[in-house]
Amino acid sequence: MRIVKETTVDKYKVTIFHWNNKYLLKFEDGRNELTYKISQLDITTESDIDTFMTDPDILIKVRESFEKMDETLNIYFSKI
Repeated sequence: MRIVKETTVDKYKVTIFHWNNKYLLKFEDGRNELTYKISQLDITTESDIDTFMTDPDILIKVRESFEKMDETLNIYFSKI
């Protein structure tokens, strides 16, 4: 697995990996991680990944996913 890029987008740390003909985009918010796997065949250049990870509509969905993950963890922790 090769690290292509590490950056910060919005409030998230984003690491882009290349592995097995896929790009893995890992978003981290400090508590949780969210990874998207994108086939190398689905993009034309690595700059397409930058477009994906900075798209405002995508970032809204990323934020919503992290909020759901936090809700799930809070439910779990309230039961222990």
